[in-house]
Amino acid sequence: MYYVNHEQIGERLGIIPILSEAATRLGAEWREGQPDLLHILAQERLLHLSVELVTDLGSLLIDGFLMRDASSYEDIVEIIHGEDVFAPELLEPLQRLVRLRKPLVQDYAGLERGSLHPLTVRLPDLLARFGESVQAFVAKELA
Repeated sequence: MYYVNHEQIGERLGIIPILSEAATRLGAEWREGQPDLLHILAQERLLHLSVELVTDLGSLLIDGFLMRDASSYEDIVEIIHGEDVFAPELLEPLQRLVRLRKPLVQDYAGLERGSLHPLTVRLPDLLARFGESVQAFVAKELA
């Protein structure tokens, strides 16, 4: 029998609409060429939270369904992809997102800050599809 932490999964899935709304608003308000400092920092935090959301959910699935141990953030995405948690077309954008963790968290002093990151405008759809995939996977595995 699996021990799946439904409470933590549910809490994290509940953040998706908040991050999606923020990404939609940020993309609509971004002024190319003259980005506002608050928009720049908001984008960085939005991307960082999105990375953490994906990797937290992935870790919860890996732990709950006794998948192999992940050795890195990128490995989390690879493992859950290998277990068919999400559709193949989500692999590349999720990998790109997770690869942003190091620049956002460790290399922030040298981070390029002048433009809207392409993933920012893709986040609402990407996170929604990922969240739906997680819910479907949990339901299927526990059925």
